[in-house]
Amino acid sequence: MHLTCFTDYGLRTLIYLALRPDELASIAEISSAYQISENHMVKVVHHLGQAGLIVTVRGRNGGIRLACPAAAISLGAVVRATEPTLALVECMAGEFCVISGACRLQGIMDEVKTAMLVVLDRYTVADVASPDSRALRRRLGVLAS
Repeated sequence: MHLTCFTDYGLRTLIYLALRPDELASIAEISSAYQISENHMVKVVHHLGQAGLIVTVRGRNGGIRLACPAAAISLGAVVRATEPTLALVECMAGEFCVISGACRLQGIMDEVKTAMLVVLDRYTVADVASPDSRALRRRLGVLAS
């Protein structure tokens, strides 16, 4: 099982923003903190905004911030927003498979996906990005506000 880099970057973006709940952050800051391409980050931020997970503020003093408190954003919701199919095997994605309908793999993998999302729904962005986490703040170069 493997989540895409897109989902990973989305989660990282939300973690970064959770560490600065009362401030706006820029894509450049987040890209620099994680050493990720700004081009990739622009796509991730755009998608997170469309999903209603972040708010983008345009203008000279603009930036991005969480759309709601980090404690209200479940990790499961983020994964659902960034991994629309969560297809663990090709047949789950509607791809052709010569044994479709004759094997139980699709049903089992669907059960695995459901179990994974149940676990992720128990945790929020706040659980992984406590604003008082000095070690996390230090690693990302986020100064206490």
